[in-house]
Amino acid sequence: MDTKAARDIAKQEMDFLSGNEMAALSASQINFHIMGYYPITPSTEIAENLDEMKAEGEHNIVLIPGEGEHGAAAICYGATTTGARVFNATSAQGLLYAMEQLPVQSGTRYPMLLDIVARAVSGPLDIRCDHSDIMMALNCGWIILMAKDPQAAYDMNIIGVKLGELEDVRLPVMVTFDGFFTSHQKRRVQYFSDKKVVQDYVGSHPPKYISVDPKNPITIGPYMNDPDLINNRKQLSMAMEAAYNRLEEVFESYYQLSGRRYGILDTYQMEDAEVALFILNSAFETSKEAVDKLRAEGFKVGVMMPNVIRPFPAREIRECVKNVRALCVADRQESYGAWGGNMSIEVKAALKDDMDNRTLVISRVYGLGGKEFYVEDAMDMLREAFVVAKKGKVEVPFEYVGATPGDLSYIPEQIQSPLTREDTSPHIISLTKDEKTGMLDVKGVSGRPLNEMPKRISQGHSACSGCGIFPGLDTFFKGIEGDVVVLFHTGCGMVVTTGYPYTSHNVTYIHNLFQSGAPTLGGVVEAFRERQRRGEIPESEDITFVMITGDGGMDIGMGHAIGTALRNHKMIILEYDNQGYMNTGAQLSFSTPLGHATSTSHVGPYQSGNQLQHKDTAQIMAACNIPYVFTGIATQYRDLIKKASRAQYYAKNEGLVYGKILITCPLEWKSEERIGLEILQAATDCCFFPLFEVVHGKTIISYNPEEKGKKVSVTEWLKLMGKTKHLLKPDYKDVVEKLQKEVDRRWERLKAMHEHPLL
Repeated sequence: MDTKAARDIAKQEMDFLSGNEMAALSASQINFHIMGYYPITPSTEIAENLDEMKAEGEHNIVLIPGEGEHGAAAICYGATTTGARVFNATSAQGLLYAMEQLPVQSGTRYPMLLDIVARAVSGPLDIRCDHSDIMMALNCGWIILMAKDPQAAYDMNIIGVKLGELEDVRLPVMVTFDGFFTSHQKRRVQYFSDKKVVQDYVGSHPPKYISVDPKNPITIGPYMNDPDLINNRKQLSMAMEAAYNRLEEVFESYYQLSGRRYGILDTYQMEDAEVALFILNSAFETSKEAVDKLRAEGFKVGVMMPNVIRPFPAREIRECVKNVRALCVADRQESYGAWGGNMSIEVKAALKDDMDNRTLVISRVYGLGGKEFYVEDAMDMLREAFVVAKKGKVEVPFEYVGATPGDLSYIPEQIQSPLTREDTSPHIISLTKDEKTGMLDVKGVSGRPLNEMPKRISQGHSACSGCGIFPGLDTFFKGIEGDVVVLFHTGCGMVVTTGYPYTSHNVTYIHNLFQSGAPTLGGVVEAFRERQRRGEIPESEDITFVMITGDGGMDIGMGHAIGTALRNHKMIILEYDNQGYMNTGAQLSFSTPLGHATSTSHVGPYQSGNQLQHKDTAQIMAACNIPYVFTGIATQYRDLIKKASRAQYYAKNEGLVYGKILITCPLEWKSEERIGLEILQAATDCCFFPLFEVVHGKTIISYNPEEKGKKVSVTEWLKLMGKTKHLLKPDYKDVVEKLQKEVDRRWERLKAMHEHPLL
């Protein structure tokens, strides 16, 4: 902290917190009206922390879970039009999925704050840090502030609100900090003791135009005629210029309040530097240590980092390097085909505008996918720049640091022989079709012979102990004969089976993101059949195509699944339901039951777990009029295998099949591993998860606990899990009663559908 008279600085607390914790703390002190959000690593903790604070009554922010990042961005946009102060946080694919909404936000000039916890963009999938996500947002019309450490994450959020809401600016603001390096690592920090200090600093938010004033109706986002759009863009450009002109003023006002000074450009030892490094965010501190080491060896070196990249500080960069002979611009991202990362391109463009500048520039890409950046790496880049300065020319303008493409001629060897059709077709199961009713009867489901079938997913995956995904999938696949191609959404089932360079899949496996899985496999199915029609693939090739979804995949992927159903591709979608977004840390999903505790539905004096009733995806998909829908659990293994066999028949002969299996997650359900099957059975016996089929619109209950004398209350199920232990207390009696009432209603409706084929 800069030295400043104590009387001029607001009282602050000292603590040891991470970037995500500081981001959440600043948001709670600002007390935004709305946060629309969707979980994605590594930004998810921000929403988790805010939800926990909400349960304790520490803020009044309304947290609204979106069905995906695109929906969350739309929630935020709608909220800003009312004059509300709005917040969101995301990373990587989440930012890209929301991207369509971002120019809408800036183009209509509604301010909000969006934290970007920088992460590598897929594919292939990597959840660690680089800057490939934020660089894709450069042209969205948002102000982009950079936060190099947890302290800056706190400060820049407050500064961002102040800056974006200025009358001559009125633009949305992103604050970017590095995933895991900043988001999860704790540092010594300071924050204001009284949130009123923060709220007084950002001030009131008098919106210029709002959507909820009937006395002054307005049109937001009209169709633009020539030359209206170019004029609109000119105004947006002027707003960005106004933001640039007001930056120093806002930074100075925050310094007066906090004692922490931020400049448009942070520099270290640049006063007499002959060679310098330009780098972003968390790598800046590492680079300062490299500068110290090289200075001790007699090299005049320095390092610089912009605290804002939109608007881009071209003037400050030109001034800073006017005496620098060679500059290395280090990017944690590449703009493929442009021979450098975005910062390299923009720095070069900035220097080109200074006719007197003679600085030689080299571009180096480092640290992609979270690869560690060491002091030695920074020293090597600075030494490279020294060679350039000494020679007076650039011989290698662009290169990667610490990477190799490998042997491009290498062809991976096949570790084990592929499963044969004979191995996976024991012909134990037989199907017969009743010509009158059209129903399929399945016989020959015998545990011992089916257990001898080779597994499509082998052992060796890294799933948590007691995970129910693989017993559930293995049981289902026992009913599938012959060759299989599988596609997995992102999720626990995908992550734990495909840690490069290994795989647990004994069949062809494809991955795509939550929202894209169903149409991706649909494309595979249709291309396979068209290539067969053209004679490019033998007619004898007979493949069953299965998409595996779970971990909330039927929230963000629901729309695409419905589209796939309406196209009626001949494939199976199988959902494993663990009642949350487990792969990102057990956040609330729309399959989370009422009252259950998750990391975004905490229990406290002001909140009693999830406030929403659970989504019935099987009924939603049945409403799409596809040939076959079913539910199943591993404890009723004969039932599940029979349904898998029927699913294969319908997927091969008629069209899309949708199946949903309930699986256990001991880690996040806070349950004992040994009673996993007991929990599943209790969920079915209390009718929370009924077992049924829908065949051509006709509902058939396949297990009726009432008829078997096994029906229990939902309380008998809830008492088996730690995540619901609070619901056993008298204080939560009304929540349990509400859940029981909804479970009973759905069960009675299902029985009516079973009894009346037209329902």
